[in-house]
Amino acid sequence: MSHYQQHPSAIVDEGAQIGEGSRVWHFAHVCAGARIGKEVSLGQNVFVGNKVVIGDRCKVQNNVSVYDNVTLEEGVFCGPSMVFTNVYNPRSLIERKSEYRDTLVRRGATLGANCTVVCGVTIGAYAFIGAGAVVNKDVPAYALVVGVPSRQIGWMSEYGEQLDLPLSGSGRVACAHTGDIYELAGNVVKKLEGTQ
Repeated sequence: MSHYQQHPSAIVDEGAQIGEGSRVWHFAHVCAGARIGKEVSLGQNVFVGNKVVIGDRCKVQNNVSVYDNVTLEEGVFCGPSMVFTNVYNPRSLIERKSEYRDTLVRRGATLGANCTVVCGVTIGAYAFIGAGAVVNKDVPAYALVVGVPSRQIGWMSEYGEQLDLPLSGSGRVACAHTGDIYELAGNVVKKLEGTQ
C-alpha cells in the first residue's frame, strides 16, 4: 500500500490507486477505479471518476471534477473551478453513458482557472489554456489559447513564459527564463534537443 496523505473529510473508495506522496485534501472524493500517480495534489472538493488516469505530479486545484474518460499525463495543472465534460450533447432524459468521449491532456499542460474543456479533445504537451477559456477543439503542443470559444494567440515555453514567435511560419527563440531554444516550423513548435 502506498503512502499518501488523506484529509479525514475526504472519501477514497476501496480499489482506487493513489501513488506515493500524493495529497487528497478536504471533501475530495476519489472513485474506486481511479488511477492516480505519485506526488499528485487533489485540492478541496475535487471529484475523480472511475475511468480516470492522473499522472505523476499533477495539481488539481479546488472545485474540479475529473470525470470518466479523462486522462491527465504527468505534470498537468488544473486551475481552480475548471471544468471537464464527457458527454457532448447531454440531456437529463436520455442515457448517454455509452457515448462518453475521451479527453487527453498531455504532459505539462496548464488549464487555467474556470476554463472549460469540452469532451473529445486532445490538449498538447505544455499547452497553456487561459482562465475562462472554452476549449472545443484540439490544442497544439506549446500553444497559448484564450477566449470563448478558445483561439490561439501565441506560444508558451515549458517554463510558462510566452515565446516571441508568430502563430505560423518559421522562427527560433529562446525562453527568457531558461534559455531553452524553441523552433517554429509551419504551425508546430518544438523545443530543440540539447536544451534543458
